[in-house]
This record gives sequence, C-alpha cells and structure tokens, in this order.
Amino acid sequence: MGRRLVLGLAVLGLFVSFPTPAAECGRFGLSVVVDGAAATEYPFRGRTYIEALRGTAFTLRLSNPTGERVAVALSVDGLNVVDAKRTTAREAARWVLDPGQTIEIPGWQVSGQTARRFFFTETARSYAKWIGDTRNVGTIEAVFFREKAGPIEPLRVAPGAARPEPMREAPRSAAQEKARDVGSAATESDHFAATGIGERTAFPVQWVDFVAEPSPAASIALRYEFRRELVRLGVLSREDALYARDRGRGFEHDYAPEPGRRR
Repeated sequence: MGRRLVLGLAVLGLFVSFPTPAAECGRFGLSVVVDGAAATEYPFRGRTYIEALRGTAFTLRLSNPTGERVAVALSVDGLNVVDAKRTTAREAARWVLDPGQTIEIPGWQVSGQTARRFFFTETARSYAKWIGDTRNVGTIEAVFFREKAGPIEPLRVAPGAARPEPMREAPRSAAQEKARDVGSAATESDHFAATGIGERTAFPVQWVDFVAEPSPAASIALRYEFRRELVRLGVLSREDALYARDRGRGFEHDYAPEPGRRR
C-alpha cells in the first residue's frame, strides 16, 4: 500500500514509538500544553479560543479514550504537522493512537527521528509564512478516525525509542532568515498570532498501515490569538487585573465627612 493512496481504503499513519499514559478524559481530546499544563480555553460564539503567548513553545496533546486504535489528522495554521501539506483530513497523513493512549506532539515532524518545536510568534515570522500560505494562521484542528474492523497486523515498536529530548537547532537557511526578517515591513495581519518552527527535538516515529472508517468520529478545532486580539473580539474582558491596576490613582476628589451628616 503506497503512501500516496488518498481514497480512504487504506492510509498510512504515524505511530509514536514510546509508551504514554492512558487518557483520563471520557472523549477524544485536543489541548494546547504550555509549560506542562493545558492552556485555558475560552468558548465564545461557537468557537474555542486560547491565548497565544508570544515566543512561548507549546505541544499538542491528543487523547484516545476508546478501546480501539484511532488515526488523527492534525493541522496547525492549516498545514498538516507531519508533512506541512494542505489537504482534506481524509487524505492527510495521520497520527495513530493505541487504545486509551495520550501523546504530545512537540512540533513539525521533519524526519522519522526529529521534530521542530511549535512556538507562538507573529504571522510574519511563522512557518506558514515561510511555506507561503498564511490563509489559515491561528487555527489548530484534530480530526479523529476510527479503524475499520478486520485483521490487523501487529505494530512494530522501534527499538530504543525514548521520550523527546532537546537537540541543538540546525543553522537556518537563507530563506528562513528572510522569513524571520520580513516583519519590518509587515502589515497589521502579519502581527496576528501564528506558529513558528523552532529548535529540533528527538521524536522518533514510524509508518504503519491503518484502514480508516470513511467518516470521522470527531473533530476538534481551536483558535488562538494574542491577548490584544482576544480583547478586541470580546473573548476576554478589559476588566482584568492589569486593566484595573492601570485605572488606579492616589486620591479621590472628595472631602472629610462631618459627624451627623450622611455622605
């Protein structure tokens, strides 16, 4: 079965080759993880938003609470995190999760052994800008597919697989450096939140066969923006601690009260 087969009868998925704890949630899960904790989610007008923290690295946590394998098409800024292609979820290369498994995807998968970390940045310095397609920046989506019933070949776990460990970042190409510098002439839209391609991290994966059901079992979409845009959209109120502090003053325009008189 070739990797290019896109009609859904059989697709190849990526299997993360290290053990992970069972999911605790009762449904399929997608969350953005910053510093080990899931980012706060803000439901608003039928969408779910999170706050992007400029320059901060994040991972994407996928959870499979079922008793069967599932395949997950995962995109950031409209680009598949496996190959940076823009396709339908049905045609996409997908991550394969074992029953009850939760995994954290640290970044763009650039080889069978290495990923490059996700981090929040401006559109002008994003990976999507370098690719040349910024139409869908600010989006994260996971689409879950159940496995068709039938005989399944056993998975072969890569020997010596380990959890991700930081690696030294490779020198940037001239094209990447140019993409980093275009912010000096950026339009307003270039300052909106997007995802960059950061330092290298070890993340071994392997290709496996997976026969998917024709229709997805679930789809989870998140939007992320910097705080300024979340306030402009009305997702967050201006009545936060910093806003209240900014309105503070030393004295009020008032006078000392007199006994027997109500103020």
